[in-house]
Amino acid sequence: MKTVQQILNVKPLQVFSVTEGSSVLEALHLMMEKNISALLILEEQKLLGIFTERDYARKIILHGKSSADTPVKEVMTADPITVKPTDSIDMCMEIMTEKHIRHLPVADGGQLLGMVSIGDVVKFIIADQKQTISQLESYISS
Repeated sequence: MKTVQQILNVKPLQVFSVTEGSSVLEALHLMMEKNISALLILEEQKLLGIFTERDYARKIILHGKSSADTPVKEVMTADPITVKPTDSIDMCMEIMTEKHIRHLPVADGGQLLGMVSIGDVVKFIIADQKQTISQLESYISS
């Protein structure tokens, strides 16, 4: 069984975050600077929520709110679904598909370890399938 930890092993350990008091505009600037589409909302290393481009589109733009005047707390997704490093990649795919989400924070024992995106999961699955194909081709040709 392939696990979330295997994805974390090949990703940089850096997780980008803001506090719940940060403005949406500040969060968007950080997302643009880091070329990412989601930020975790942390207070004293405690995961409070997640803010995504989808949150921005649906909760700011469509409601005519100001990015500069709105704190992230008002539009973040509170208490996001998390996975453990020992959880399977298949389970991540199921959660992402059923819940229509693209990012899963990874936590263990209350400690935040990282985040996996749908892109991370797909890349990992493709690489794993290529390796399996290569092994089968070697087996068949020997």
